[in-house]
Amino acid sequence: MSRLTLAGQAVLAGPAPSDPTLSTFGKDPWWLIGGKVLVIFVFLVLTVLMSMWVERRVIGRMQLRVGPNRAGPFGLLQGLADGVKLALKEDIVPRNVDKVVFVLAPVMSAVPAFISFSIIPFGPTVSVFGHHTALQGTDLPVAVLLVLAMSSMGVYGIVLAGWSSMSPYSLLGGLRSSAQVISYEIAMGLSFVAVFLFAGSMSTTEIVNAQANTWYAVLLFPSFVVYVITMMGESNRIPFDLPEGEGELVGGFHTEYSSLKFAMFFLAEYINLATLSALCTTLFLGGWRAPAPISTVWSGANSGWWPVLWFMVKLWLFIFFFIWLRGSLPRVRYDQLMKLGWKVLMPFSLGWILLVAAIRALKNEGHNVGTLMAVVVVLAIAVIALTFVWEFARGRRPEEPEAAGTAPPDPAAGGFPVPPMDAPHYHGRRDVPRPRTTESSREEVSSGTH
Repeated sequence: MSRLTLAGQAVLAGPAPSDPTLSTFGKDPWWLIGGKVLVIFVFLVLTVLMSMWVERRVIGRMQLRVGPNRAGPFGLLQGLADGVKLALKEDIVPRNVDKVVFVLAPVMSAVPAFISFSIIPFGPTVSVFGHHTALQGTDLPVAVLLVLAMSSMGVYGIVLAGWSSMSPYSLLGGLRSSAQVISYEIAMGLSFVAVFLFAGSMSTTEIVNAQANTWYAVLLFPSFVVYVITMMGESNRIPFDLPEGEGELVGGFHTEYSSLKFAMFFLAEYINLATLSALCTTLFLGGWRAPAPISTVWSGANSGWWPVLWFMVKLWLFIFFFIWLRGSLPRVRYDQLMKLGWKVLMPFSLGWILLVAAIRALKNEGHNVGTLMAVVVVLAIAVIALTFVWEFARGRRPEEPEAAGTAPPDPAAGGFPVPPMDAPHYHGRRDVPRPRTTESSREEVSSGTH
């Protein structure tokens, strides 16, 4: 009874007969398991191709461009044409690289991306050739932790790619990626803790069943916001694509890669995009369950093959959200990225976890938590308002007037060394002294100027 109480009212209602549970898995025949693996693989490849096409068309519309419209009808085969082009390009391996690690790094990025999707539920229990099975690859008591583990393994591929390339641009990209993922993966894991407290399980199937009445995006809205921010940091996409910064790092960790090796990094990025969107759908938006207006009017909305449609709609809404951000936001500075992860998201997540744990404990003991929630909401609004007021006041603080008679500061003092400018740039300018060169210094010494 304690587990049901911890899981909340959604679990108290009990899953429907068609809803899978953790005990449902491990009973499928070998041919059905192989079929699920094949379906997941084909689904991810097709999702990558469609994501590339949708991204180019949507951003083209945002930027008043046409987008792909030559390869296939409406440019639908543009992603496939790019894949064929990458496969037929020359595979160049620089001379001084660590060849073993250089080749294994793309594999270490792509393979974990495929594994992560195996625990995502697509729908309830259905009948496939007379055999009842859940529309999910598999499930574990700690299924969500598997996604975090695979995300960490994918970072090894990026870091090793930057190190093995023996290039300063690639090395800096790998170092940026490791620091970025460590920062945002901690905040992402903290955003999951509130979900685990409410669902009473880390299994994706049990979490979806616990949202039968209310989605966690409503009950745990702060956790949902933190996860949406961290999923952008985990995906290494604009505005958080610092490991690939083309403006300062040429291409980042994959600067020295070409042909199929580069294609595997490209594939891993878009698969991670789909995996993070599917995980957000599973943990916060009820998974494959229909939205409230549809599920309340139509009793069969959450049975059969219809839930696959609801899952796909939610998944593509999140992918569109990623694309929208890429076409709207500029790249942030690296110090802003680290400040957001360490000074904002982590402290906020820790405080939110303490609050959620206290509320769950008081509610399980039979106390009324309505007053506590109202006080917490008022305090949170007051803290946020005071923070904005303080930042605004600090930004509007008047500058102190300079003391009379003080010389203007040297812009190069205490900063980066400024190389001497060429002599032709000084023609006609009397206010700028001519820089000393080695020859002019020697002439001054020989003439006794010093």
